Amino acid sequence: MHKNSAFYISNKDNKRTLIKHIMQEHLIGNYSNLKGALFSEITIEKFIEEEIRHGHYEVATPAKNSLEKSSQGERKKALLNHLISQNLEYLVVDNVFGSLDGAAQEEIEEVLAHLSCKIPIIQIANRRRDILPFIDDVYLLQDGKPVLQNGIEASDSASQHKVFVETLPKAYRDDWESISPLVKFNNVTVAYNNRPVVKNICWEIKPGTFWQLVGPNGSGKSTLLTLISGDNPKAFNQDITLFGVKKGSGESVWDIKKKIGYFSSEMLRGITRLDSIGNMIASGFFDTIGLYKVPTNEQIKIVQQWLRVLGMYEIRKQSFLSLSRGYQRLVLIARAMVKHPPLLILDEPTNGLDDCDVDILTELINKIAHETDTAILYVSHRKEEKLLKPDFIYELVPRSTGSIGRIISSS
Repeated sequence: MHKNSAFYISNKDNKRTLIKHIMQEHLIGNYSNLKGALFSEITIEKFIEEEIRHGHYEVATPAKNSLEKSSQGERKKALLNHLISQNLEYLVVDNVFGSLDGAAQEEIEEVLAHLSCKIPIIQIANRRRDILPFIDDVYLLQDGKPVLQNGIEASDSASQHKVFVETLPKAYRDDWESISPLVKFNNVTVAYNNRPVVKNICWEIKPGTFWQLVGPNGSGKSTLLTLISGDNPKAFNQDITLFGVKKGSGESVWDIKKKIGYFSSEMLRGITRLDSIGNMIASGFFDTIGLYKVPTNEQIKIVQQWLRVLGMYEIRKQSFLSLSRGYQRLVLIARAMVKHPPLLILDEPTNGLDDCDVDILTELINKIAHETDTAILYVSHRKEEKLLKPDFIYELVPRSTGSIGRIISSS
């Protein structure tokens, strides 16, 4: 009888090396003569690269879309179905629940539980609560070697003291203070190729409010984000007011983007420039990834204060890419906030982070909510109940005619 195992790792551990050791060097079992595969965003990235390179796709979603044009949740479900069809003899699963809504998490957990009765499942998890219930053995890594654990005790280290003690910089500019509401949707309805996405959305985001946007995969969250950011041409046919200006009255996309700080976990995928930490934060003044212009003295002082807030002033000239994934996200959130925008959008900011880095990241988000008048729109399937306290939750509820929206209690 085989065993199903899990590695509970931190972002300091080298995940790609661990995967290689499991699949090629048989770290906790001999799979040399067995057919295996990796269920991971790493595999999804490889398939997307193949799609772009060759112009066709091997893995399709149930809606017959390519992985590149699908949401993260749709990609994961499509990949798992594809891998299971390969008649595997073992499966390595990584960050199983990242970017999945509750229903999809239950669906994938059920599929993996059924599969685990037939073949070994080896899980790699950054979050304690993600460890699958059918796992027999849990390992930690010490000096790159697996150490079997009898149990995993909760760590309170990050919550026992504040990581960020410095005060956030003052607003870079104050000519946005009179705008209210920042975003107003009045009976907004959007469809693609006669497929309804959202229906009669009425929603206002006022200055200084902290919102979480929730809804199942495919319910229209990304559509609403693109309507707000100015990237969706369908906004021109809608009754939408962004930062006091009616959509379609002559504003440019760049006028809108100047008023929005934006961070998504997807951003990390495309960063290859060897910018310093300080320059990466400064680039937020110019809405670029990496610094191409010389900042003013005032802007430099604001960057220096953000570096002090993050505890990175002494390493400000170090390469951004040398940081851990968790600390890269802190820098990119500082980059999004450096111009003190009226609205900060955080799209799946904790996806792929370990428990400790999630604690740190949410502490920074809470600090921004408490110390600034920037409104926050936080988009995530995960509820960090003990860590994050939004003022309001806007929920998209799927209907055959398009998702409707409703405000639900944040408690």
